[in-house]
Amino acid sequence: MLKSFRYVLFPFSIIYGIIIWIRNKLFDWKVLKSVRFNFPIICIGNLAVGGTGKTPLTELIVHQLQSTYNIATLSRGYKRKTKGFAIANETTTALEIGDEPMQFHQKFPNIVVAVGEERLVAIPQILYQRPETAVIVLDDAFQHRSVLAGLNIILTDYHNLYTRDFMMPAGDLRDIASSSKRADIIIVTKCPSNLTQIERLKIEKELNLLPHQKCYFTCIQYNNPYHLFDKTVKILNEQDVALLLCGIANPKPIMQYLTDQLQSYEMISYADHHIFSSADLQDIKLQYQANVSANKIMITTEKDAVRLIKFKNELSSFPIFVLPIQHQFLFESQSQFIESLTTFIESYPTQNNKSNIQSQTTVADLKSNN
Repeated sequence: MLKSFRYVLFPFSIIYGIIIWIRNKLFDWKVLKSVRFNFPIICIGNLAVGGTGKTPLTELIVHQLQSTYNIATLSRGYKRKTKGFAIANETTTALEIGDEPMQFHQKFPNIVVAVGEERLVAIPQILYQRPETAVIVLDDAFQHRSVLAGLNIILTDYHNLYTRDFMMPAGDLRDIASSSKRADIIIVTKCPSNLTQIERLKIEKELNLLPHQKCYFTCIQYNNPYHLFDKTVKILNEQDVALLLCGIANPKPIMQYLTDQLQSYEMISYADHHIFSSADLQDIKLQYQANVSANKIMITTEKDAVRLIKFKNELSSFPIFVLPIQHQFLFESQSQFIESLTTFIESYPTQNNKSNIQSQTTVADLKSNN
């Protein structure tokens, strides 16, 4: 039924694909301008809608580089209740900057976490307000072509490679597959942990990599969950029964993980980036209390956790745990990936003083991609 419905939508996908192709060509032909900053900017994105693992990759990059460089992340702040540019501070909430930036802010309080719909405007503001910044990581900005990042990384799901997908709405692609040629690094995510070298080579051949492009493969790794409020770590076991609270784009991996780890679980599913209400809270409590198991717990994702934390008074007495997720690089390639990032950053001239950094933030000093 679903497959037949996608066939019905295919003409709309063709129209959408033509529109995106024209837009990209206008940038390629310099009709629409891209701006390059004389500053290391790493862009993380994908060609498809849905979860490919951009947030965990951003976290991995920050974790690996923060001891060497002053890092700033820049997101648009999807579904936040504010507008314009903002830098997270000690009083910031997820409603003000969005769930993913809030997740970065909570995990890495010493880095700059900024949001802004217009990256072209936000980047100079970061460099002006935080002149010590050494590298900016753009979260989900591959289609935002008004800024020409120095290093582009795109992610594609092993189970739905962009080479096998269709344009929306018949498929999941929000950009044409040939846009992958603009990437410097392609990461195939959510691979089986036992991916073979033969399959690796087959996928690399299918992706038709350009000579300058590097390809990496990762699988999902879940760590031990921790309590939403007191951060106590819990070891999951087969006797546990869970109520999963999940509002993410692709819940299949976490569902499979809990199937393997627990005696059983129930799930309350929400739309991606769902903002929890008091009514949701009551539904959660009722469904949790209806379970008579002595080993019952609640489990949620890190993205959902930052939107649930506002209910601390109501939920602090409940065993509600957050399940962390991260990328695990296959074929012992993580060090090579990180080295490619540091090589990119070090290719830019070192900024020796505050005035020199601030001088880069003026519009007159922006380099148009001509």
